[in-house]
Amino acid sequence: MSRMGDVLAGFHAAWEFESDSVLIRYERGIRTPKLFQSLGERRIPLSALSGVTLTPGKRGTVVLRAEPRPGADPLMEAAAGQLKEGCDPYRLVLPAEREVLAEYYADELRALLKPDDGEPAERFLVPAPEVPLSFKAYDGKASFDGKTVRFRWFWTGASSAKWKAGDQSFPVTDLGGVEWRSPEVFEGHLRLIPRDGDGQPVQADQDPAAVVFGLGYGPVHESLPFAAAVLAAVRERGPVAAVPASAPRRDPADIAERIRHLGELHQAGLVTDEEFSVKKAELLAEL
Repeated sequence: MSRMGDVLAGFHAAWEFESDSVLIRYERGIRTPKLFQSLGERRIPLSALSGVTLTPGKRGTVVLRAEPRPGADPLMEAAAGQLKEGCDPYRLVLPAEREVLAEYYADELRALLKPDDGEPAERFLVPAPEVPLSFKAYDGKASFDGKTVRFRWFWTGASSAKWKAGDQSFPVTDLGGVEWRSPEVFEGHLRLIPRDGDGQPVQADQDPAAVVFGLGYGPVHESLPFAAAVLAAVRERGPVAAVPASAPRRDPADIAERIRHLGELHQAGLVTDEEFSVKKAELLAEL
């Protein structure tokens, strides 16, 4: 950058430009996405970026976005494309009258990026959320101290399979990956993938290595930083396991019960018509 310490302030965040990084400070206002408030601030090394874009936004705004390299940020790796646009921590929304200034900084950033920065990173370059971390899921409490993930079951939500298995402890050294499914979609959950695991996992509500989300349980701003911190700790100890592509086939009675529950969410206005149709079709396809 031509001047270190230059700051570009937008809605919900401000970017401070340094010679080798961008420091993003998120606001703590009532309208600021809770994920941003949870993150507080993040220093993004320029080596963790693959590009910069500036596009028109909604209602007289422009959007400056830094594009993270694949594999560079544990938060984005854990999110796996599930974050809504308004919760993207790499977007800075600005009033349209600042477009010229935003374009200046976009050009400055582009000039500093190297040709090979678009290649996947061999290791995480952005710091993971700090531990200890914990959150309440629908069926239990998850906690992580940097070395061990613990699940403590709630009698009001945990399945009989989880009660039989008892509270769980998972040393990071035994893990090969993390699967996070957003609580903003049906059947959201956090699953720990064992390092030596093989075969298809059971459903999350029956799996002692997973906690399931629900309305008000495991919100994005709590469960995603948690997943990112675990993923970063696992990555430090070896390759991360691939996320299972599909779930095992279920009992027809279980499918019917889940479709009934999905219908209740639809009638309550918590699931859109499109989401209801898509998820119902997915459930029927598992018969």
